[in-house]
Amino acid sequence: MRNHRKNTVLAAAAIAALSLGLTACGGGDGASGAKDAGSATSSPSTAGTGDGGTAGGATANQTATKGGSGSTGGSASGGSTAGGSTASTGSAGGSKAGSGTGGSTGSTGGKSSAAAPVCAYGDIKVTAAKADEVPTEHITLTATNTSGRSCTLLEYPLIAFGPIQTAKDVPAVAKSKPAAPVVLKPGAPAYANVRIALGGAHEDNKVVNEFNVNLFAAQGPAEGSIVVKAPAGGLAVDEAAAKTGYWTYELRNGADEF
Repeated sequence: MRNHRKNTVLAAAAIAALSLGLTACGGGDGASGAKDAGSATSSPSTAGTGDGGTAGGATANQTATKGGSGSTGGSASGGSTAGGSTASTGSAGGSKAGSGTGGSTGSTGGKSSAAAPVCAYGDIKVTAAKADEVPTEHITLTATNTSGRSCTLLEYPLIAFGPIQTAKDVPAVAKSKPAAPVVLKPGAPAYANVRIALGGAHEDNKVVNEFNVNLFAAQGPAEGSIVVKAPAGGLAVDEAAAKTGYWTYELRNGADEF
């Protein structure tokens, strides 16, 4: 009986020891399992971090891309280029306006002269004066605008020392032609130097107490003539030697000497 109890106690002790061993082994496996589970959990975390890193990379890429649109900053430079173009356009506009303004002013000046009508014989009074010389070889014709408006005096005086139908034409001296026609304001004079003789003793002269002066129209000699009285004592005229200068604002040295 004592032996049987002893064996029973030993068997119970062995079973308890075996249970404890099994429990210890089970606890180790549980810990390992927990550890493995922990690692497995950590793994997704790491994977999460990896994804997060990828996201970070994407963000970096996006930032780089935006930085690349910082090459949009390049576009901004392009914008300044466009601004430059605009400025150029502005300058072009300015020069255009300037040119436009300058051009119209010049044209206006030109039109002002062209707007003055041609002087007709009824617009002009012509007088003659002897030059200060002996014998008299030249006279000065003075044409005064009596019309009350501006008019243009064209070319040179068409002079006839005698009857218009039979008088010899008096030629003009080319060197006395002015650069532009004479425009006379009301009351203003123009002048023409006229040679009437050579001053020789044996010239074929004739005495003239009055003569005719015609004016030019745009298309040639104008209708009508002005009768001019000769200075006191008349003029000794050699028609073969006679010549006239062009109408000018004032008699000029050289151009009106012939």
